[in-house]
Amino acid sequence: MSDLISYQLEDGIATLTLNNGKVNAISPDVIVAFNAALDQAVQDRAVVIITGQPGILSGGYDLKVMTSSPQNAVALVTAGSTLARRMLAHPYPIIVACPGHAIAKGAFILLSADYRIGVEGPFNIGLNEVQIGMTMHHAGIELARDRLRRSAFHRSVINGEIFNPEGAVDAGFLDKVVPAEQLMATAVAAAQQLKKINMTAHKNTKLKVRKAFLETLDKAIELDQQHLG
Repeated sequence: MSDLISYQLEDGIATLTLNNGKVNAISPDVIVAFNAALDQAVQDRAVVIITGQPGILSGGYDLKVMTSSPQNAVALVTAGSTLARRMLAHPYPIIVACPGHAIAKGAFILLSADYRIGVEGPFNIGLNEVQIGMTMHHAGIELARDRLRRSAFHRSVINGEIFNPEGAVDAGFLDKVVPAEQLMATAVAAAQQLKKINMTAHKNTKLKVRKAFLETLDKAIELDQQHLG
C-alpha cells in the first residue's frame, strides 16, 4: 500500500498502521496514503483498525511542512480536517488502537473514530496547540466540542491541558484503556463484535446522528481556508 501506512486485511478487518518516523508525523504524503488505505478498506468492506508504533499513535502534523509557508500549513490542515470528516462519515466502523501518545492531530484522529482503545502507561493525550503558539483552527474546535465532555473541552482546547490515558477516557478522547500487551487483541475483539452489526444500518444511522455536526465541520473547514489563508 505505502511505506507510510501499512495495510493488512484479515478476516474482514483492515489494520492501518502509521509508520512515519519516531513521532508518526502527519504529512501530506501520510494523508494521501491514509485516504488510499480507507479507499481499499471500503472496497474490502472491512471494519477498520488504525494504530501506530509502540508508544505512539502520532505527535501531530509535520512541523517542517507547517512552518515552511502559510500556504503549505493551510493545505495540510485542510487535508487533515477533510480526512477527519471522511473518517466520521466512513461507511464501516473505525476503531483506533492507540499504542501510547496522541498529540494534536494524533488526538484528532481519536476524535474522528467510532471506538478508541488506549494503553496504560505514562502517555500524553491531548491538544497542545496553544502550548506551541498556534491558535486552534475552527475544524479542531468543532471536533473537540462534539466529542469531548464539556468540562474537558474548555480545559483541552483553551488551556492546552494534556491527559494521561485514564484521564483521556474521562475527557472523551478514549473509550477504554488496557495493558499495552492486550491492545491489539482488544481491538480485534471489538472489530469482531462490530462485524456483527448491519453495515447499512450503521452507515445510515452514523450519517443521521452526525448530520448537523458534519455540516458544522464543513463550514469550519471553509472558514479555516479563508482565515488561515
